[in-house]
Amino acid sequence: MSAVIDRSWRDPELLAKALPAVLLQTTCFLAPLLMTIALTFQRTRDFQLNWTWSLYTWTDVFTKPHYWTILGHTLFMAILCVALCLAIAFPVAYALATRLRSFQNHVKVLITFAFLTDATLKTFGWVLFLDKNGAANYLAQGLGFEGELVNILFTDWATMLGMVYNLLAFAIFTIYLSIDEIDRSLILAAYDAGASKFRAFWEVTLPLARPGIWAGAVLIFLLAVGVFLEPKVLGGGKSPMSAELIRQTFETRVNWPLGAALTMVLMTVAVFVVLLFNRVYSLKRHMGPA
Repeated sequence: MSAVIDRSWRDPELLAKALPAVLLQTTCFLAPLLMTIALTFQRTRDFQLNWTWSLYTWTDVFTKPHYWTILGHTLFMAILCVALCLAIAFPVAYALATRLRSFQNHVKVLITFAFLTDATLKTFGWVLFLDKNGAANYLAQGLGFEGELVNILFTDWATMLGMVYNLLAFAIFTIYLSIDEIDRSLILAAYDAGASKFRAFWEVTLPLARPGIWAGAVLIFLLAVGVFLEPKVLGGGKSPMSAELIRQTFETRVNWPLGAALTMVLMTVAVFVVLLFNRVYSLKRHMGPA
């Protein structure tokens, strides 16, 4: 089999077909990545990039705890966002796949419509809703509550609310697709074996839905570590995350080497966390249920 594969890759026709995709990947991913790495070894002077190879930028990154504090805060917010999205998305996806089949198309259209709406509009919509003179406090006062009942704007709670709202659809659809593919005869077999509804869910449905849960968790985590709109708009910039710090470094401070170094640190840590979670997931999958 391996010999056939080796010969196939030597086929000029196959190489010609693969060449455009290889060139596209090289041009659009590998080349910018190498340029970003090269930038980390340069310096800026008078807001101008000075192509002088140096470790000054990396020394600056590793000796200032401020950058690592923001990175730790970013990872915490991303992991919390994953947990909240999964906690909300799983019941919704489970209901769509099992209980609301007659309405699932309508619900999916509504979720897709909210998902496709521009994130900037949705985020500023939350500002209008959470403002002290916004809709939330207006409704609270209409119900008889006094004072500013909703006062979370420009805090981490508002940032988290925006992150969960903007990323929730990814978790719903990945988990829904996983649950929808489960063979119902397996659940019926569990009932026939005397399992209760909870035990059938815990030992049949949940394990078979884990691939969708895992895919949603990874997707949301990678998107969450890169958000910058929510911390800036809903958080008021009081507790910036890594992506916002990188944006400020590039645009405001015009320090491209430092921005590139912070980008590489964030990418490396994010990939490491994903690989770590993947390792844990693989071990649990091979060990099976306890």
